[in-house]
Amino acid sequence: MADESILSGIDQKDIIAVLGKGSEFEGKLTFEGVVRIDGRFTGEIFSKGVLIIGESAKVKAEIQVASVVVKGEMTGNIKAPSCVELHAPARLVGNLITPCLYVQKGVIFEGHTIMESEGIQRARPGAPGHDRTPPPLPA
Repeated sequence: MADESILSGIDQKDIIAVLGKGSEFEGKLTFEGVVRIDGRFTGEIFSKGVLIIGESAKVKAEIQVASVVVKGEMTGNIKAPSCVELHAPARLVGNLITPCLYVQKGVIFEGHTIMESEGIQRARPGAPGHDRTPPPLPA
């Protein structure tokens, strides 16, 4: 998977914004392109681009982006119609909806995964199990 990683296609100059280590932000983030978080973020993230959660990051959010790479700490749910990659030493407590999932050895993942594309979910209205929302996170 290393050669096919989302990160292998991203150059440093492709990253349009960085929330650096030591920075904190609370709110709603929307963007185009590639964004990297190395600090603390709490809130919601929406994009058709790529989100990179760096090793030093602590993120508590509901995320809907095309692709996500997690290396740091993440609590919340991720919906990614393209792919989710979890790289060591990532820790993810939350649920995933994605058609593509990569989990590297050494990652801690506590949650549920639904591996269907968004198109498949929409194409089956009324079918048993159509409401495939993962159960809520424990309090």
